[in-house]
Amino acid sequence: MRRSISFLLVCGLLSGCGAVGRLSNVGRAPKMTPMEQPTAPAIEGSLGQQSASQRLGTEQAPAAAQAQPQVASASLFRTGAGAFLRDQRASRVGDIVTIKINIEDKAEMDNTTQRSRSGSEKSGVAALLGLQNLLPSSIDPGNLVQTNSTSDSGGSGNTSRTEKVNMTVAAVVTAVLPNGNMMIRGRQEVRVNYELRELVVMGLIRPEDIGRDNSIPHSKIAEARISYGGRGQLTDVQQARWGQQIYDALFPF
Repeated sequence: MRRSISFLLVCGLLSGCGAVGRLSNVGRAPKMTPMEQPTAPAIEGSLGQQSASQRLGTEQAPAAAQAQPQVASASLFRTGAGAFLRDQRASRVGDIVTIKINIEDKAEMDNTTQRSRSGSEKSGVAALLGLQNLLPSSIDPGNLVQTNSTSDSGGSGNTSRTEKVNMTVAAVVTAVLPNGNMMIRGRQEVRVNYELRELVVMGLIRPEDIGRDNSIPHSKIAEARISYGGRGQLTDVQQARWGQQIYDALFPF
């Protein structure tokens, strides 16, 4: 009894903590996730953005600038600079690639199972080494053991699912593997009134699969992780109350 009371108190405290968090957000729109600091390789600044003293080397550079890696030269065809002849598709850490998500899946499954089994056993000993005389008269040695069993089970299941998502999101290259494949991650959040819609895309892509318009379909993303959902008042209404969730998880029948 004490354990049951302690368990109920712990559940009440945990639910109370969640309730306090929800009460603090009453009348407020859901907070958007802060933007992460993008990663990109060091690119040499343009000569047109430097002053004459910096080009001549007479101006003392600040300490932060001295800490940055020094570039080899100031060529117009330096690494990272825009060029007419260079492939403008994403290929390095920090580059942006467009992900075209067009999910239209439909699955239907119907299974039926029927099983039936029956068994019967009967055994007896007419003369039990003379011990049959010691048994009560109501017991027949010829019918000592007699069993009958019958089992019957049947089951049927039907699954029908339809999903459709058609969106476009920009992702950032977060890493380049030794074989040239790239890890990407994209996040998009849109808040309308008190509901926040968020889309997260992660996975591994090949440079060869990127189109001329610097886009790639979601079907060519390996280890794809696509999350589409929301946060806000409408999402809270669609969720079952915490008491009902605990009841569904613990009730055995």
